[in-house]
Amino acid sequence: MMSENCNQSCSSCAEDCAERKEERTDFSAKPHELSSIKRVIGIVSGKGGVGKSLVTSMLAVAMKRRGYHTAILDADVTGPSIPKAFGLKEKATGSEFGLFPVKTKTGIDIMSINLLLENETDPVVWRGPIIAGTVKQFWTDVIWSGVDFMFIDMPPGTGDVPLTVFQSIPVDGLIIVTSPQELVSMIVAKAVKMAEIMNIPIIGLVENMSYFRCPDNGKDYQIFGDSHIDEIAAQHNLEVLAKLPIEPKISAACDGGRIEFLDGDWLDPVAKILEERMEKVN
Repeated sequence: MMSENCNQSCSSCAEDCAERKEERTDFSAKPHELSSIKRVIGIVSGKGGVGKSLVTSMLAVAMKRRGYHTAILDADVTGPSIPKAFGLKEKATGSEFGLFPVKTKTGIDIMSINLLLENETDPVVWRGPIIAGTVKQFWTDVIWSGVDFMFIDMPPGTGDVPLTVFQSIPVDGLIIVTSPQELVSMIVAKAVKMAEIMNIPIIGLVENMSYFRCPDNGKDYQIFGDSHIDEIAAQHNLEVLAKLPIEPKISAACDGGRIEFLDGDWLDPVAKILEERMEKVN
């Protein structure tokens, strides 16, 4: 059925309605011929500032610790924070064959716009299509060797870049990152609906800044008010995979570029689910 908001521009629409006036264009892009990538997991959120890059980094580390070769494609071109979390200072290099991702201290492959800019503080003042095209090149022009899990750190929302990623890259599943703040129900609903339109399965939800555990009395306090994540997950028939606390040592690890050396088992349930999915591939 045609959407109420249909503007008759079928070429820019992802809906699979009966009123389409043309065949849907295939926007899928092949990775570099020297690349090998088994699983691609997108980390998304409906709004900024909920800790999407943090979850992306911690998941890549968690799967690396389980013996998998992991990689991060930083699709948040205008707000890249992945290199800082890993303390990366060197720039990406290339050859006649393509670009090479930068390896972290423990061997995680990373490609981010900040690894290509002369100064990491230089702003990326580009229009949407240019940004989306750059992200696509991170998939097609970078040589990703022997990657078991690639995590894509998406920019917030449902604009050019997420649409390009979902149409161009074979994403196996999405993890939606949320916080306990107001409007989270509406924001999750938007992310869920986009995933449904693009026909990409949702692995589950991760709630960041869920609670603060007082070191003096061991009690948990919900700084941002009562969490409704379990109810929201039930509404969409989704699973709550993990709840991350407000934890100073997490912030310190990110700011100091030491996310690989952070102790914590908060995302172990997510890592277990991803491992089970990998076993199905093999």
